[in-house]
Order: sequence, then structure tokens, then C-alpha cells
Amino acid sequence: MLLYMSSGSAGTKSTPLHSVSVAGVVVREDGSLLAIRRADNGTWELPGGVLELTEAPEVGVAREVLEETGIHVEVDELTGVYKNTTRGIIALVFRCKPSGGTERTSDESTAVEWLTPTEVEERMAEVYAIRLLDALDGNGPHVRSHDGRHLLDTSA
Repeated sequence: MLLYMSSGSAGTKSTPLHSVSVAGVVVREDGSLLAIRRADNGTWELPGGVLELTEAPEVGVAREVLEETGIHVEVDELTGVYKNTTRGIIALVFRCKPSGGTERTSDESTAVEWLTPTEVEERMAEVYAIRLLDALDGNGPHVRSHDGRHLLDTSA
């Protein structure tokens, strides 16, 4: 179920609707990062998905990581908020530690791998790789917008 927000009323222009997703930057002790190759489009991304209406963000990210990868996680902290301006999706990204489980694919993932930061930059589109790299820099939470392909400069 998508979580939508709107403050429009009759006779006034309504606020755009947004969905909320969560994603986990799962960091192993050796510094490698958990990534999936999505089943629907073949791209490499963080494990994650839509936050359920009654679910806390930390619970949602742990559920999504487990569903897509087979890995249980402890959620550490929010490292970024990312808006896809084309699709109206707000993504909350959390740094996590693996706490058990075994890597496996799912209906939503055709590959599950532990990648180095360099491999992340090579395999992922910039708008997804930056989420992992932001989680590692310790300067978050970061707030960024993108159009689905490119980061947008929001400093102006």
C-alpha cells in the first residue's frame, strides 16, 4: 500500500501526491555493501521498497531487505532523504548492519551481491550509487533530488 499525502481541498489547487519508500545500505564488517539486481529492469540498486501505511520506517527497511536478499539487519540511522521528482517518490535510506540470514534472490531480485564502493560506482546509476556513498561518509542525513537519471542541483 502506498502512503500518499495531499492537502488540497475543493476549489483549490491540490498538492502533488508522493509515495514513500525505504532502502537499506547494509554494510558488512569488511566494508562491502549489499546490492541487488532488480528483476523488473535489471538495474543494480539498494534493497528496498514501498513503506506500508502502518509501518515504522525502520521496520519497513528491515522487512524489505529481508524479503529481497534473505539478510536480516539491524537498522542504525537515517543517512539520506531522496526525491525522484519525475515519479513523486520520497526514499528514506538507512545504514544497516547484517545480523544473520543467507543471501538469496527473490521475485524482486535476480542477483544479490556484496560490492566494494568502487563496484557500486561501476554498476549503479549515479542516482542510486550516491545513496550508498552518502551513507558511508558520516555527514548525513543528506537531502537530494533527482529526475530518475541525474542528480538535480538544489543549492540555488
